[in-house]
Amino acid sequence: MTIRYQREDGLSAADYLAVLHASGLAERRPVDEIERVIATLKASDLIVTARDEAGRIVGVSRNITDFVISCYCADLAVDRALQGRGVGTRLLGETKAILGDGVTLVLLAAPEAESFYVHAGPRIGLKRNEKAFEIKRLR
Repeated sequence: MTIRYQREDGLSAADYLAVLHASGLAERRPVDEIERVIATLKASDLIVTARDEAGRIVGVSRNITDFVISCYCADLAVDRALQGRGVGTRLLGETKAILGDGVTLVLLAAPEAESFYVHAGPRIGLKRNEKAFEIKRLR
């Protein structure tokens, strides 16, 4: 299967929701609130997608960044059928290539993906950081 990776400004809510559902990440996002979904996409500074030969979205890296110092990867989602095949690694690589060497890329692992990042993270350039703090959203 050939996968095409590209920066995709203007990703549709339908495609975004499709990959969130296919990846399992929908369980952690307000996918039933379309206004929030649209606002999320509009507020994203950098979106990189992975699409199959038919143009179906199979992965996304959605990021908030200043393009100078830091970038937060808010979503890294890969269709469950393709997980473990390097799609997420390539999405991060494409994201980092766009950002350049002067920008730190930060990613918070979903609880069910943490073991993947612990084992594969160093191989793909991710270093574990124990200094993150958060205030959870209430809805």
